[in-house]
Amino acid sequence: MAGKSRSIEQTHSTSFKNYKETLLVFEKCWPAMPGNDERPTSMSTSVSQDVSSDADSSDHCPSDSDCSRQSFTSDSSSSKHSSPSSSPPKTITLDEVMSSARDLSDLTIAHEIIVNREFHVEQPQLPQNSLVKHVKDIVHKAFWDSLESELNNDPPEYKHAIKLLEEIREILLSFLSLGANRLRTQILEVLDMDLIGQQADKEVVDIQGLASYIITIMGKLCAPIRDEEVKRLRESPGNVVSMFKDIFRVLDLMKMDMVNFTIQNLRPELQRHSVEYERAKFQTILEKTPSALNHTTDWIKSSLEEVLFSMPTVKPPSGQEKGGKALPSPLLVLNTGYIRILTWDYHKHRLPETLMTDEVRLRDIQRSLRLLQAVASVLLIVYSAIGGAISGLTALAERLKRMTSVLLEDMHSSDFNLLEALENVSNQICCELNKSLTERNYPTLTPDLQATLKGQITSINQENNPIRSLVEGRVQQYFRVLLATNPQVTPSLTPGGLTLIQPELTSLASTFVKLVNFNKQVYSPFYMLILKSLLFSNDVPPSSTATPQEPSMHNPVT
Repeated sequence: MAGKSRSIEQTHSTSFKNYKETLLVFEKCWPAMPGNDERPTSMSTSVSQDVSSDADSSDHCPSDSDCSRQSFTSDSSSSKHSSPSSSPPKTITLDEVMSSARDLSDLTIAHEIIVNREFHVEQPQLPQNSLVKHVKDIVHKAFWDSLESELNNDPPEYKHAIKLLEEIREILLSFLSLGANRLRTQILEVLDMDLIGQQADKEVVDIQGLASYIITIMGKLCAPIRDEEVKRLRESPGNVVSMFKDIFRVLDLMKMDMVNFTIQNLRPELQRHSVEYERAKFQTILEKTPSALNHTTDWIKSSLEEVLFSMPTVKPPSGQEKGGKALPSPLLVLNTGYIRILTWDYHKHRLPETLMTDEVRLRDIQRSLRLLQAVASVLLIVYSAIGGAISGLTALAERLKRMTSVLLEDMHSSDFNLLEALENVSNQICCELNKSLTERNYPTLTPDLQATLKGQITSINQENNPIRSLVEGRVQQYFRVLLATNPQVTPSLTPGGLTLIQPELTSLASTFVKLVNFNKQVYSPFYMLILKSLLFSNDVPPSSTATPQEPSMHNPVT
């Protein structure tokens, strides 16, 4: 945008009244912002369906994500009911920062449940040689050694053992449903800490018997997948300390099972209220942290300037000397912003706050798209250079595509040598082409043609390479069209040069569009208020009108 962007006030001159009415009508198309009393009716847990699946409410961290979260902790103008406010900055207390962090965590987890069907909780695994694991192992060993020493004393000491039994009792009770009153009463009677304490004082407590009872209850409460673990506990001939260690290990697994079971049951309910819940949760964050839309505002402003620069100049109404720029539709501005995310530089710019919950998915889409574009560039060069001798050979095209994809699949890594990889790609492709040509009695590639082919393939390493630029432009055009069309309609037309990657490109675009559509549903009221603030903040209304056009395959907005 450097050198091309102008101030928003200087780049448009259109009827203030007419366009504002259009924007208000557009805003009414989105779900209304919830008021203070509008909250999801059932949100008992904040822990949801893959982006590629159809949820009821949508077509729906890396280190850099920490940078995005920092924007929630800085001071700026307040925003009440998702509207950028002109009130002066206020001081944010530590409690407010921590509360916003909790809200952000709830929002992130809930969003993950909603959009990721495979989301589940796993037992954390520390790296084998890490300092944290080393310290943890030392502390645990010291604890269990101390417990064993106490039980082996004469007379034995049961202070720590009773603490463990009390903790186990609370874990078992947490597994019970509200109606399991009989089992709850039984557990409380058997694991009566006062009675066990009295028995310990008289040295008549049966630790082995209590452990056996605990294992029996675990067998009743565990998921079927843990039956073998519980069976091994029953058959374990180890001492009491080893048994306690194994009991806690299996209880940790059961807790993970319970959390994942809760997630599975919560998902349908959360999906039904997903838009309202995420919007209300973000509104809560916005009220506590006034700067929670700073980067989003910058993102929309840059997109607006980009679109305004490309809009046509319209004829002035009668009686006016100068024409002006036509104003784009809000949807066009937002779609332009989403397209920019496909090439977002996460090292230089923070992601808009409203897209933070999808950062991992957006990064994955960006990496996959870069790989697809590189593969398409290579194949376009090959088929342009060789021509009819290999056209129409589906099996050959698939081999070339798969070969190129494998050799370039790590191109997103910082230490990846793209030039060297492209040289390997060109060598492998020439060998595969010569093999195919020989099998069909065609002459093999001449040394000059092979050298030319290799030079063209390796040249896509350059950012200004015309083939690379052509492919990237057509891919962005394809994504623009999909964002601008009915979500239920998928255009059958694929831009030229992308036919060989059409299945992968269509799948990736579908995932991106569903993610974007859900983001629009949740955050559109915030976006509309930001747009109105950017467009109508000055007192002098623009002076000419034009109907903006959405992009299409034949009428792309660049």
